[in-house]
Amino acid sequence: MAVLGVVSLAAVTRVSAQTPDPVGEVLRKGKTEEAPPAPAEVPKTVSPEAAAAVNAPTAKIKLAPAATNAPATDVKAPPDRRPRFPVAIIQALDKVTARSMRFEAPVGQPVRYGNLVFTVRDCETTTADEPAEDAIAFVEIDAQVPNSARGAPSLRQVFKGWMFADSPSVNPMQHPVYDAWLIACKA
Repeated sequence: MAVLGVVSLAAVTRVSAQTPDPVGEVLRKGKTEEAPPAPAEVPKTVSPEAAAAVNAPTAKIKLAPAATNAPATDVKAPPDRRPRFPVAIIQALDKVTARSMRFEAPVGQPVRYGNLVFTVRDCETTTADEPAEDAIAFVEIDAQVPNSARGAPSLRQVFKGWMFADSPSVNPMQHPVYDAWLIACKA
């Protein structure tokens, strides 16, 4: 049975002794000086002046600062802020009676539809640099439930989150009787 892939230490030592190792020499000496650059091979059709320029040691060049009136190409402009609106237009549907109603909900003011209370916290639209136009609103929806212990009804939160006008199914309100979705933002 033959053993493949075995290399003797003597063969590795012979190969490394034959090839120059400038980095290894610098490390063995313990100096932090840079090794001199290796001369570049110059094609035979190049003039002697060009060959001397190729083999010359490189010098550090200090660049002058750019002129103030030149456009900055590597600096990105900050993204546009989304415009905010004071009113959200919401449509709600009572699934039992099939009654639908579109209403305006001012930001920060509760609006009642059936036994639901809608409170819009923010309503904004996308900017021109975004790929699709959309209206987005952060809405809290509470349901009024009877409280037999006190006699007065109490509110229970049934939805809290962002609603998208173009994609109402991304974050839908889950309720057995009502559906609600954002239509638009209004100034």
